[in-house]
Amino acid sequence: MIVYLLPFVALMLLRWGIAPYHRLRDQLYWIIMAAMFLFVAFRFEVGCDWSGYLNHFEIVGSPSYDRSIVRRDPGWWLMIETIGAAGLPYPFVNVATAIIFFAGVHALARRQPDPFAFLAFLYPVLVVNMSMGALRQAIAIGLVCVAFTAMMDRRVVRFGIWVGLASLFHQSALIFALLLPLVGGRYNWSRLAVAALLAIPGIVFLWSGEAVAIATARYVDTDLVAQGAIFRVMFIVLSGLAFRLFLRSAWKRAWPKDYDFVLIGSLGMMAMVAILPVSTVIADRLAYYLVPVQAVIFARIPYLPIRDSRRVLATVPWVALLALFVVWMATSDHFEQCFVPYQTWIGGYPDVQRFPL
Repeated sequence: MIVYLLPFVALMLLRWGIAPYHRLRDQLYWIIMAAMFLFVAFRFEVGCDWSGYLNHFEIVGSPSYDRSIVRRDPGWWLMIETIGAAGLPYPFVNVATAIIFFAGVHALARRQPDPFAFLAFLYPVLVVNMSMGALRQAIAIGLVCVAFTAMMDRRVVRFGIWVGLASLFHQSALIFALLLPLVGGRYNWSRLAVAALLAIPGIVFLWSGEAVAIATARYVDTDLVAQGAIFRVMFIVLSGLAFRLFLRSAWKRAWPKDYDFVLIGSLGMMAMVAILPVSTVIADRLAYYLVPVQAVIFARIPYLPIRDSRRVLATVPWVALLALFVVWMATSDHFEQCFVPYQTWIGGYPDVQRFPL
């Protein structure tokens, strides 16, 4: 537990300590990014996805790109087939995943006034939980982060392309295609209503697809519950609500260009509460996509034109996220089974292996 907790505590204290030193903070961002990449990419038998994706890697066997293209999530199968064809061992699947994930994260981080804080806010939930536990969706989230930058710039085609690429690795990313009518112009309630009407055919199409049928069979028509999902999803919901209640007007004055993007993101965050009773797993999976939006909000609070409560509002996210992280590690069976002990293959594979390569 301590190997996961200490980095976040160090990031939190370091961020507070170097707050006035903008140049130092930007320089440390690259060091922290590199450290996180190494931590994620070179883990060994860490994460609940390790054995499952090892099976994928072994199933592929001899390269057959035609077969991969017709599979669900073809981008994933093409990637692991290419790694296998290059003669690289299975752990390089994690390296490739981490490259795509952190490249996408960086694309969004460099748009922030404080990339260091943005990256730190991603660590407990997105970096540890997702990029070390669900490779396909981690890649999709990285690509959706790039799509978010296109949404900020109101580039409809670019947004659609990046969402389409993300869906090749995890079909859940297609939900963001429903935002296409909103990408190209100013948002208001009339446009939201029109976009909602136009989205109905898209929702019907997505809901009738194979991916939703599989998700329904696995997560809705069963008693399966995602451990910690209620806490993670409600944290997302409350973050969106806090933006609407306390930060919205100040944000519109400070960053009018990004206001519409964060406004739509906050609405999506609050909407997660409606999915939670249907399936904690589906709500949890969709909420992960909104963690970067949450981090954008949290990282910019110190720069908002709020006089009386800015210090309190800037501190609460750090404390709440730390509490959420500690509770998850202390109570989750998955954490004990999949993340402890942390091992790395930098310098060679460990002598004792549960799943020999």
